[in-house]
Amino acid sequence: MKITDESVVSFHFTLKDDGGKVLDSSTGSDPLTYLHGTGSIVPGLEEALNDKSTGDKFNVSLPPEKAYGQRDERLVQRIPKEQFPDPASLKVGMQFQVSSPGGPMILTVSGLEGNEVVVDANPELAGMTLHFDIEVTEVRNATEEELSHGHAHGPGGHHHG
Repeated sequence: MKITDESVVSFHFTLKDDGGKVLDSSTGSDPLTYLHGTGSIVPGLEEALNDKSTGDKFNVSLPPEKAYGQRDERLVQRIPKEQFPDPASLKVGMQFQVSSPGGPMILTVSGLEGNEVVVDANPELAGMTLHFDIEVTEVRNATEEELSHGHAHGPGGHHHG
């Protein structure tokens, strides 16, 4: 069965940067499962998985435009420390979820300068070319419930509470 919109797809992946450093991998854990055609994974990866079948193994390199986009320096801001609930505990690399007009955003603390906290709302992988090694482990039709919810419910279509 080939992957098309409304397929539920499970795959193992290893993600590397240009230098070959592994950034993320599903090896040793469950494969990633998603509902194809819903934009729940990066666009270039969804494109690359189109028409693939169970057992297919392939590599794909995605430019930033097809992954997490280019870095946007306007998303780097300085915020007074006193606006944080516990300023003394702030450390570079900490992440916070905040509400924005476009939905929830993840802010990463990228610097602490005097009374200011430098936060970066760019995705961690923005501006990077991503290299994926993919192995498709399962392709099945989505259940009615999955289609109505707009996401996959895990192995066999069961919802994990």
